[in-house]
Amino acid sequence: MSHAFSDTAADQAAEWLTTLMSSDFSAADQQRWQQWRAADPDNERAWQHIEAVCARLKGLQGGPAYQVLSVQSPRRRNSIALLLGLGVAGSAGVLGARSQAWQQLSADMRTAVGERREWTLEDGTRVLLNTGSAVKLRYDAHQRLLQLVTGEIRIETSHAGAAGRPFIVQTAQGRVRALGTVFSVRQLNHRTQVDVQNSAVEITPASADSTPLTLTAGQRTVFSTRDITAPTPSSTDNLAWTLGAIVADDMRLDDFLEELGRYRRGVLRCDPALAKLRFSGVFPLKDTNAVLAMLPNSLPVRIRTFSPYWVSVEKR
Repeated sequence: MSHAFSDTAADQAAEWLTTLMSSDFSAADQQRWQQWRAADPDNERAWQHIEAVCARLKGLQGGPAYQVLSVQSPRRRNSIALLLGLGVAGSAGVLGARSQAWQQLSADMRTAVGERREWTLEDGTRVLLNTGSAVKLRYDAHQRLLQLVTGEIRIETSHAGAAGRPFIVQTAQGRVRALGTVFSVRQLNHRTQVDVQNSAVEITPASADSTPLTLTAGQRTVFSTRDITAPTPSSTDNLAWTLGAIVADDMRLDDFLEELGRYRRGVLRCDPALAKLRFSGVFPLKDTNAVLAMLPNSLPVRIRTFSPYWVSVEKR
């Protein structure tokens, strides 16, 4: 192996990862796991490596690569061992993550996990990037184009210099053309989500035989490379992130934790037995640990922190 720990430590770390992710992980298991980490610096280095891989895959690849760590499968243990052994350069999925990582690093505008930042472009257009987002910018004589590599953006377009230069947001699934607009775009796994706050946008999926759709103020839709779902009303809750908050309105706990996980590094796990619990509230994103600490006040849950990058919400 090319890492600074032994094959034995790597195998044991993979075993512990599998145990840690099981629904019946006990307090005794936690004590033995901590003893294993403390018993040998090699063990601790192996565990730190696997945590780093998990965090990087979650941030770079989104759902597909990260799910190898979370699904229940007879092959999960081998997959984790393979992941630990290869680091971030071994499989096709991870190579895809590296490719996306390069796009993020070469982006003109980008934010780190948990960061929000606004840019004002040369024509006066304002672009607000949400957590873990990256945008490539291409302004020329024919167009004003933003390529959303990953994440989520809110745009307030300007008419300055707009003559003959349409304003377009390009995603993996197609194009969103502004029609004098305030709107937001989020890159999901295999789909793009669009909310319009003012005026309208024209959405054109990438497939040549798809039909464009005009989305107007107060509407939301999601589209793939081939089709666009019927528009639905867009809630102001969807833009709470622009004010640094998450609004939960009768929200499932697993959905809430998935959303909160976008704003913190590492693994945030929800016990499947708690997934359907629903609750409401407004949660500031400045301190995600504080948000987690508030959950037991209103839900029958406990927060188990294995490390700063590994937290589990479990049944109390």
